[in-house]
Amino acid sequence: MSLNSEESIARRLEVLRTLKAKRRIALIKRKAKKPTFLRWLWWKFSKFENNLKWKKPRGKDNPVRLALKGYPPKASAGYSLPAKIKNMHPCGLKPVVIRCTKDLESLDPAKHVIYIASNVGLKKKLELIKVAKSKGFKIINAQGEGVYGS
Repeated sequence: MSLNSEESIARRLEVLRTLKAKRRIALIKRKAKKPTFLRWLWWKFSKFENNLKWKKPRGKDNPVRLALKGYPPKASAGYSLPAKIKNMHPCGLKPVVIRCTKDLESLDPAKHVIYIASNVGLKKKLELIKVAKSKGFKIINAQGEGVYGS
């Protein structure tokens, strides 16, 4: 085998390792299904029907606060994702919000995925997309064909 073919095999193995790691992250995130945490007695009072958000139970004898068997689960730290993948996009990259082309200078396309800020105008957004695509970044929230994964 020549040196060139050994280098290409090593590069392929490295790419396979990173793909496996990304798949593992996506699998962990998919498996870690959390229950929907709804406030206590949401089904009993009509004033809670349109406000189905979690509120910590504070009552002295509240069975959810006491985590008694047969009652809805209480939101706690035990339901969180592992720290390594907590703020990652499902593709395995760390999401970053950018507002200008200067923000792209310190980022790496192999580690970061890009969201363009919502308050950026169309003219600047098109410029950002063009620069980001040329540098090899994935853009998550851009409209149009072929922008994601470019």
